[in-house]
Amino acid sequence: MARPIILHSGSWSDIPLDELAGLASEWGYQGFELCSWGKHFDVWQSESDDSKLQESLDLLSRFEMTIPVLSMHRISQALCDPADSVLQRILPEEIWSDGDPDGIREKASEALNLAANAAQKMGVTIISGFSGSPIWNRITGYPQPNQSEIDEAYQLFAEKLHPILDNFQGAGVKFAYEVHAGQMAFDIPTAERALTALDNREEFGFTFDPSQLYWMGIDPCEFLLRFPDRIYNVHLKDISVRLNGRNGLLNGCLPLGDPRRGWEFRCPGHGNIDWGNIFRTLNIIQYDGPLSIEIADSGMDRLKAAEEAAGLIKCLNFEPPPENRAS
Repeated sequence: MARPIILHSGSWSDIPLDELAGLASEWGYQGFELCSWGKHFDVWQSESDDSKLQESLDLLSRFEMTIPVLSMHRISQALCDPADSVLQRILPEEIWSDGDPDGIREKASEALNLAANAAQKMGVTIISGFSGSPIWNRITGYPQPNQSEIDEAYQLFAEKLHPILDNFQGAGVKFAYEVHAGQMAFDIPTAERALTALDNREEFGFTFDPSQLYWMGIDPCEFLLRFPDRIYNVHLKDISVRLNGRNGLLNGCLPLGDPRRGWEFRCPGHGNIDWGNIFRTLNIIQYDGPLSIEIADSGMDRLKAAEEAAGLIKCLNFEPPPENRAS
């Protein structure tokens, strides 16, 4: 299977792309999920100057690397999220502008359309991202949203996504929506509902991250088996869940790295994820897309983590046996 092993550049936005490409190539990566925050991919610059896109491609080609995926996670969060100071913190000024909620959503949609155009010019076929949610902050608390409010949230989700998916379709790009806390799709039933809200459009599928499912009690392999034809991108990140009777899954408002937390993200191989079973299931569903390693480990040097993770995933990325192997 093709399944290129690539590095999610989001944790490396402080390092220039030429320097990061040199490091990643030495570690054994074959490309990047290139993120739209920092200086690795500027969606507005790409629209005004096509040469910048080609410069990035030429740079990576020197290292025999490619860009299978563009990440628009931060900008796409603004499609449905409440316009508050938390959202403002992750958005570029071009999106936030004067803080008007309708203006923010319109500018976020425009940026996603620009990203689709850039992807088409670069030969990238997957854009990964979020949508945000107007109801997430109520789902696990009080007062809970009633059914009509939930229906309205999925209607907003569809209203914002359909025009973007129209543009993606024209550009030959698919949207890999990351199933994640804080989104309209965060488990299997909500992923089903998101697909239904979008009329099961082929342009819409999922970024699968087992760590985001595991802490909620969802078997990641069950998610893969439920949506075998909708897995367009895979994030590889581990998680350690260590409930001890004094903590919980909501982590008590404690910062990353605090030993009192109930769970922490880890470098692949340093947590609870059964990676062997994950890769066997990826083989079962015949997934042949990118494997994007996302380094998020507060207790491990990121350089060491990225190098170690590449070696582990290379070993795990095994081919299934031939179907007609002689007995």
